[in-house]
Amino acid sequence: MAYARRWIGESPLVCSFAAQSAWGWFGLVPRDLVAALIEALDQTWMFGPDSSGALRRARRIAAALHARLAIGTGRAGLQTLLERNRRTVFLLVSHRSLESEAPIAALRRAGARFVPLIHDLIPLTHPEYSRTRQVARHAQRVATTAAQADGIIVNSGFTAATLLPRLARHGRADLPMAVAPLGVDMPRMPAPLLPPEPYFVCLGTIEPRKNHLLLLHVWRELAGRAREGAGLPPPKLLVIGRRGWMNRNVVDLLERCDALRGPVQEIGTPSDSQVASLVANATALLFPSFVEGYGLPVAEALALGTPVICSDTAPLREVGGDVPDYLDPLDGPAWRSMIEAYAEPGSPLRAAQRDRLRRWSRPSWSDHFDQVDILLDRVVGAPRPLPCPLPQPEIVPDREASLA
Repeated sequence: MAYARRWIGESPLVCSFAAQSAWGWFGLVPRDLVAALIEALDQTWMFGPDSSGALRRARRIAAALHARLAIGTGRAGLQTLLERNRRTVFLLVSHRSLESEAPIAALRRAGARFVPLIHDLIPLTHPEYSRTRQVARHAQRVATTAAQADGIIVNSGFTAATLLPRLARHGRADLPMAVAPLGVDMPRMPAPLLPPEPYFVCLGTIEPRKNHLLLLHVWRELAGRAREGAGLPPPKLLVIGRRGWMNRNVVDLLERCDALRGPVQEIGTPSDSQVASLVANATALLFPSFVEGYGLPVAEALALGTPVICSDTAPLREVGGDVPDYLDPLDGPAWRSMIEAYAEPGSPLRAAQRDRLRRWSRPSWSDHFDQVDILLDRVVGAPRPLPCPLPQPEIVPDREASLA
């Protein structure tokens, strides 16, 4: 969405938008439909699917885009654009479409440079946290990147360090790369409907990698100690995020554990503005994830001024610096002790992190795109390697026009 917003504001001479047909080839799509889709999705995500019929509008626009592609509209236009502008970059910011190399190779043969954004290598480095089919798919995405990319954008130094050895296996360790941390927008927040008592939040899809199981066991232990008179009633925990995959144990605890009824509340997927309100007013964000490519919830919480207790991993330290309190994601007693300390009225540990937060700088999309622009300029100005023998809208910036 940030990429779409950035380039929809540019002149049509600078950027064109493309989408992939059901048959694999790409075609140009009208800017007015893209602009309308961006607006409808923004309304849907920010204020919820029922906001002024925004979701229905988004579906109608997506259907119109599919219909145009189905009859071949836009394919010849894209070919003409590539023939006319010899310094065009095909910019793909989703992992989608990387699974099939041939359509991207066709664009490169027609004259486009290719720059993807790689978010993480988790299905390859930690296959136990991914669906089985995603492992092979991600391996193909890396292979396509190695074979076709003229430059690569990554969201963190950790992702870069994980990707480089795999590029080296394909003989492409020298590919230009931009390490561009994702920006954090300050959301519009409505008057929040908040729990009356202090609460913690956990934000992310319910899947094994996010380690919800640790938090639920901590809360069950806190509730059990309170029943036995050995501790205070546990604070409230709000679990925000959709249910993902391989999560039967977590779902069983959420649905069937009597000790968690009341202290733990599963929120699901509220609108972005509601999520921002819940995070901004929380005692702390809890993020015991085993592995991330970047750690956007940590950056979002810190940007809202909310303390963070998270896993002691390289990408999260890259995002949070010295601000969060870091813990081993397997150390349940340490998490319980830290949560109890933060739940205390006037918590010294929480106050200390709030003081550290004053030195933290929110990552901006402006800085992100500065790094992206440097990479794109380098890609179009460097000699292009020989080609080797992606229905989401994709972006095709024309660097010749912008440089002119």
